[in-house]
Amino acid sequence: MGLAVKKSDDDYRDTSALVAQLSEGQLEVLRMVANHMNSKEIAAELDISPHTVDQRARQAIQILGVSRRQEAARLVVQVEGPSQRLIHQSPYIPEATESSQSENTVGTQIRHASRAGGSDFAGLQTEQGSARIRTSLPLPFATGSQPRNEMGVGFRLLWIVLIAIGALFSAGMYLAGLESLARLLGIQG
Repeated sequence: MGLAVKKSDDDYRDTSALVAQLSEGQLEVLRMVANHMNSKEIAAELDISPHTVDQRARQAIQILGVSRRQEAARLVVQVEGPSQRLIHQSPYIPEATESSQSENTVGTQIRHASRAGGSDFAGLQTEQGSARIRTSLPLPFATGSQPRNEMGVGFRLLWIVLIAIGALFSAGMYLAGLESLARLLGIQG
């Protein structure tokens, strides 16, 4: 049978005083640790090196007098309250293109295109930018319109199979070419 221990107001004030000694950088790191992010994810989010993240966490651990970064993060959350993890948004933002068409015309084209099930021309200008025809199979490398690889497992496996088939086809064509060259030169194998 365990005893329930309630923290006193003095303990809370002591914790608040310790958390107040942390720098803003240390607090940012601990908030993200509280959101279950690792050093690499935190570094990418704050645009600093993972080494700097670890250094800030170690300094905060020393100031707070705890042994692990999760404990330090728990103390920060206890004092500040929980924070919501930011949703990642791609850093790619397409440049705005100037359209020779008026906004009303574009809006009408969008409405008519959606009713007809599509558009006959690929260069349609919309409020969001130029509309392009998307293929149903995303490319396995970064492009201007898709700077991050956000394919699911199924598409990744499909690309592996397609690349393997392409490699086999290329190897077959290479061997057929060598055989044809050997016949042309009259070399017996």
